[in-house]
Amino acid sequence: MYLTMISLIMIIMISFIIVMLINLMSKKPISDSQKSTPFECGFNPLTMKRLPFSIHFFLIAVIFLIFDIEIIIILPMTLTLKTSTMYTWMTTSSMFIIILIMGLYHEWKYGMLNWTK
Repeated sequence: MYLTMISLIMIIMISFIIVMLINLMSKKPISDSQKSTPFECGFNPLTMKRLPFSIHFFLIAVIFLIFDIEIIIILPMTLTLKTSTMYTWMTTSSMFIIILIMGLYHEWKYGMLNWTK
C-alpha cells in the first residue's frame, strides 16, 4: 500500500512537471480574442455565427439516405434469384417492395416529400 501511494505521488509530480515545462517552452504567444476566432472570409466575426438550419432539408436528407440503403438491399436480389426457388424469391422480394411502397405512401400522406410548405 505504501509503495503504491509513493508511486502515485511520483506519477502525479512527474506529470505536473512535464505540463509546466511544456507551458514554459511553448512558442505560442498569448493571443487576443480576434486571433482565436476562425477566419470567415472577410465577414464580421461579431455577427451570428450560425445560420438557422432547415429541419425540412434534414428530413429530406434522411429520407434520401433511407432509400439509398434500400437500393443497396434491392440490388443483390437479382443475384439470389439463381440460388433460391422462385416462390421464396418472389415472396421476399414482393414483401420488401410492399414495405417500401407503404413507407413511401406514409411519407407522401404526411407531406414529407414536399420541398416547400
